[in-house]
Amino acid sequence: MTNALETIVEKYRETDGNVITLLQDTQEAFGYIPREAVDYLSRTLRIAPSRFYGVATFYVQFHLKPRGKNIVTICCGTACHVKGSERLLNSVSQELKLSEGRDMTEDGQFTLERVNCIGACSIAPVSLINKKVHGKATTEKLLKEIRNIKGPGDAEE
Repeated sequence: MTNALETIVEKYRETDGNVITLLQDTQEAFGYIPREAVDYLSRTLRIAPSRFYGVATFYVQFHLKPRGKNIVTICCGTACHVKGSERLLNSVSQELKLSEGRDMTEDGQFTLERVNCIGACSIAPVSLINKKVHGKATTEKLLKEIRNIKGPGDAEE
């Protein structure tokens, strides 16, 4: 971890970077922003940890805990909610065998996230699977996509 962080600090100093670029580079290196990374950056650059956490919690692009290899995002904004996004969310959660309060599968293959708005209300309900937009989503279509990603060995009997 330290080597990757040293490279990030070096780049920061060379380019006169900012907290956002530090967080982006850290997340790129680790897939999320580990607490140890924030501690290291804070100590090394003499930037208060609260600055890192303030930015990381303000912008939805940053994640403070590990995420799955595949990201399933379901919009739960007003238009999507009216068109059944809760049903989609529940079905996907059940397919991925996510227990209450968990958003990542045990094997780290999938993360299911709920967002307030994707900005594609005209094709509600909307979901993203690995950043690919699925408009007018149905349970059947989403579960088929997820099962394709899982592969034949993981299909439900």
